[in-house]
Amino acid sequence: MKHACVIGAGIGGLALAIRLQAAGVPTTLIEAAAQPGGTCSGLMRDGFTFDSAPAAINDADGLRALWALSGRALEHDLELLPIEPYTRFCWPDGTVFEASPDRAEVLAAIARINPADVAGYEELGRMVASIRSDGQARLGSAALLEWRGMARSVPALLRHQAWRALDDMLDRHVASEKLRHALGYPVLRIGGNPLTLPTLLALGLARDPFARVAWPKGGSDALAAAMLAEFTRLGGVVRLGEAVTRIATLGTRVTGVETESGWTAHFDAVCGGIDAMHMYRELLADNPRGRSMAKWLGRKTYSPAQFVVHFGLSGAWPGIAHRTVLFGPRHQGWLSDLFDHGVLQQDLCIELHHPSLTDPSVAPEGMSAFSAVVPVPNLGRLPVDWARIGPVLERRVIEEIGRRLIPDLESRIVARFQHTPDDAARDWNSHLGSAHGLAPGLLQSGALRPHNRDPVIENLYLVGPDTHPGAGLPSVLAGAELTATMMIEQLL
Repeated sequence: MKHACVIGAGIGGLALAIRLQAAGVPTTLIEAAAQPGGTCSGLMRDGFTFDSAPAAINDADGLRALWALSGRALEHDLELLPIEPYTRFCWPDGTVFEASPDRAEVLAAIARINPADVAGYEELGRMVASIRSDGQARLGSAALLEWRGMARSVPALLRHQAWRALDDMLDRHVASEKLRHALGYPVLRIGGNPLTLPTLLALGLARDPFARVAWPKGGSDALAAAMLAEFTRLGGVVRLGEAVTRIATLGTRVTGVETESGWTAHFDAVCGGIDAMHMYRELLADNPRGRSMAKWLGRKTYSPAQFVVHFGLSGAWPGIAHRTVLFGPRHQGWLSDLFDHGVLQQDLCIELHHPSLTDPSVAPEGMSAFSAVVPVPNLGRLPVDWARIGPVLERRVIEEIGRRLIPDLESRIVARFQHTPDDAARDWNSHLGSAHGLAPGLLQSGALRPHNRDPVIENLYLVGPDTHPGAGLPSVLAGAELTATMMIEQLL
């Protein structure tokens, strides 16, 4: 029997390991942390459970497919709680717009902002459906690892003018600038710039902002633990708290791995479910391919980082949605500062998560859990000392939330801590502290991203946001399926 190793028990690594083990490939999953989940893991403080990346499942079918491999139902191991509304968008002038899976409610909400945009929104929906019906806009469904694969998307680009930036496409159908902000926001959540990302890629990577979304009861920890249990139930081997320090190679083949404790093992194939730069630069430092790929990756563009303030409050706050996006007074200028200029803006865009509204188990009785996520330039664009800047920005975030949502917020806080881009670089080996790895873009897609199967080291693979098709739960799950198909073909 040929054996496989998956490095990293993030969502991508877990999904891949499940698929390999279910197919009959003996698989060992190695994770540096003491718990699974990677960037999607739980943080326990003062009786609260905070998520490092607030969990929301927008591809339950992708997870169900993993459980089906063992003939088991996802809901047997993980309780999914509906989130409604999933997102409430708020602007400084008091305008509010709620994302709902109910079409009538969405149209009514649009009419309240600008009645003339109802027809434009419906026309936009027909255009999106037409692009997707071509089977080429959902880039996660195709390998696109060769130039001819990427070329297959050209007809759709031309036919629908989907080469236009998403913001331009929205502008052609929706007059309200605020509605365009809300419709383009899913792209920002996966590290893309709606002002420049082509519509074709945006539709392939970002899901419908009005689709149904669920919360895994217990948060990210519960999701990761359920996936790990599914893997071990299939017979997989897990080594937690064991950091891989070297991927051993001989010529153009991987031969095994070595960990920080000195443990070594031979494997017939290895997949990195970790930051691509870390894998090539550190774990493959003694291989020419590792050094050349590290240089290549160093020339790439990376998505923004995130500054997160986790805090617990006394009392219940039923009037605050599970997720609220607080837009600032600027939009295009704010995006340009974030992506192009590397400026820490005075005005903030805050994504406030309130998971205890949906799942009271994540907070002590009579209290509420919140996480405020602020996109900031990555460490390459803004190389500041976050130990010094962090407390200043934290105060600004708390003040803004207090001013717009929760009066006297400061006096109600019973637990609080922050997570900075420096922490992301340290905790998860995220290059430049980026929250979503390589930024999505026309010149960083398909064959222009690190391949799911390395073209030089023939039994080395990748899974996760840095490889095809990109970031976000649906894309990472689709990438795991693609990588698993390649590995199974080689190993069985």
